[in-house]
Amino acid sequence: MTWLDEFDGRLAALDAQSLRRRRREVVPEQGARLRVDGTSLLAFCSNDYLGLAQDPLLREAVHAAVDRYGVGSGASPMVSGHSAANAALERELAQAVGLPRALYFYAGYATNASVVPALVAQGDALFSDALNHACLIDGARLSRATVHRYRHADLPQLEALLAASPARRKLVISDAVFSMDGDVADIAALHALCERHDALLLLDDAHGFGLLGPQGRGALAAAGLCGAQASPRVIYMATLGKALGVAGAFVAGPDRLVEWLLQKTRSYTYATAAPALLAEAVRAGLRCVLGPDGDRRRQQLQAHIAQLREGLAPGADAAFDAAGWALMPSATAIQPLVIGENAAALRVMAALREQGLWVPAIRTPTVPTGTARLRIALSAAHQPSDIEALLQALRIAAASTAALPA
Repeated sequence: MTWLDEFDGRLAALDAQSLRRRRREVVPEQGARLRVDGTSLLAFCSNDYLGLAQDPLLREAVHAAVDRYGVGSGASPMVSGHSAANAALERELAQAVGLPRALYFYAGYATNASVVPALVAQGDALFSDALNHACLIDGARLSRATVHRYRHADLPQLEALLAASPARRKLVISDAVFSMDGDVADIAALHALCERHDALLLLDDAHGFGLLGPQGRGALAAAGLCGAQASPRVIYMATLGKALGVAGAFVAGPDRLVEWLLQKTRSYTYATAAPALLAEAVRAGLRCVLGPDGDRRRQQLQAHIAQLREGLAPGADAAFDAAGWALMPSATAIQPLVIGENAAALRVMAALREQGLWVPAIRTPTVPTGTARLRIALSAAHQPSDIEALLQALRIAAASTAALPA
């Protein structure tokens, strides 16, 4: 045997733990529906929180951009790929989040994985929330800085770690909205700790930009740390493939920090730039987010969140109570319903699919052992009848679960 022969056993071990992931072939349909492997399903799996991914205005922007710019960008932004569309988008993103300057990246994961090593290195200290996204974790590892992992949202522990660190350069990294729990970081308190201990703060607002704060300007705006109150020690990152409905990401902050990232972030310097057609689509999405239509969509989303949480509240249905499921506290579009073990979460997911709904089961290592869950992602594209259909399907699945022998 060579070590290549081990992979069959490794894959079998994933199957035994209900951990093998499976891709599905999807085609968008009307509203919040997807054709999944040939079957039309009502989807609660997408991060397209405002329903912009299929919006006609974004489609028109892409068509016009193709006529003007073509398809590819040609090279990295530092060589020939920084189009007029990309440059305009950076200016508009900076203005939208109330920070001096922005830098547009082709992908969110690559942004964090490279921005962190551009800021700190061996001999520096990095402080990371235990539930941070994998891209922040990988960026921390790549940096070779000394990593201090603090318990989720445990600010007293973070302060103790900051106070005990002898490092001259300190960086705190945190999600703004945590992608599997749906809770929001205490950004003002994080910033205050960074001020007190001379640290920089990198915020990943992938799931808040477009949704939180006035006009959806993001979690930093919601915390009152933008515009005239912008801090010189905050670097703000957000993705453009969720509420904005397109793809890519950006970082924004003080000019000198953004200039440093422009010079030293490897995923920016050595990767082909995002095509102009995507930048023009994001610009169209940004206009929607900041305008009256964005307010309307956010109101719809909030109504869906309230409807779902009311339907799943303790005492709302005996079947839910008997099943022992727990809806985590979240005021965001991410509504995690904790089932327990991996296999149980997969069974509930399969039961929902039999009823025509796609709600993904999230398992370890993405979430802690024993907290496998349905990650219910709500969108303005849903209708109240869609939320009721989900609740009814969950009632049926819960009743089946409660009837299983212990």
